[in-house]
Amino acid sequence: MGERTSYAPGTFSWTDIATSDSAGAKSFYGGLFGWEFEDMPVPDAPPYAMARIGGKAVCALYERSAEQPGPPAWLSYVTVEDADATASRARELGATAISEPFDVLEAGRMAVLQDPTGAVFAIWQPLQSIGAELVNDPGAVTLNQLNTGDPQAAERFYSELFGWRFDEVPEAETGGEQRYWGIFNGERLNGGMMPLEQAGPGAPPAWLVYFTAADLDSSVARIGQLGGQIMLEPTAIQSGRIAVAQDPQGAVFALFEGHVDP
Repeated sequence: MGERTSYAPGTFSWTDIATSDSAGAKSFYGGLFGWEFEDMPVPDAPPYAMARIGGKAVCALYERSAEQPGPPAWLSYVTVEDADATASRARELGATAISEPFDVLEAGRMAVLQDPTGAVFAIWQPLQSIGAELVNDPGAVTLNQLNTGDPQAAERFYSELFGWRFDEVPEAETGGEQRYWGIFNGERLNGGMMPLEQAGPGAPPAWLVYFTAADLDSSVARIGQLGGQIMLEPTAIQSGRIAVAQDPQGAVFALFEGHVDP
């Protein structure tokens, strides 16, 4: 089981989706992953719906208000010791603050940033909430992948900010036609990176969230039945198979079927 009770600084620890239709998103993702939702009240804002598997928090969704710009999208969070200090350092390294550090009730403190290559991510200083209590299991997050138009600039930025190490996958393992990097936080695989041109025409710089699928073909079929679209059909990679999809509201996410160490 991929249960978690803490995360080392620099580790991806949470994801949530800002959607245009929370009821529709609940129906789609609940039908796809079997998530159970618990609405958490938020002062002067729509509820924050915790998605759980077996009672364990895996991610969340909320309805974007009229004052919040942008299309529906998943947001990846990285655990940090000090959100204010990390946000300040990120700006020194060329990031843009989408949201300055703020307290999320008693759960933690966060900020939303855009890296120098255009991808948006969040930082999370945990207080009462560590983030996801379950990862890698079916229906839970298993990988965060950076699609960027400037891999070298991205590597410089994140290495300086979080101390990440980027290891390029040998050509023999990618078939020689694509480039891919594993992102390590210490000795543990923490994510991946891919040149933007490999993500498809018109793809924006972004962190792509992967969820584990026990049966990729069944999940892909279910996505269509639930009103979503498949953007990348099931594709074999060294460690398993992947697919990329878009939910009915327009948010893009990915699926992974394979082996991931718990």
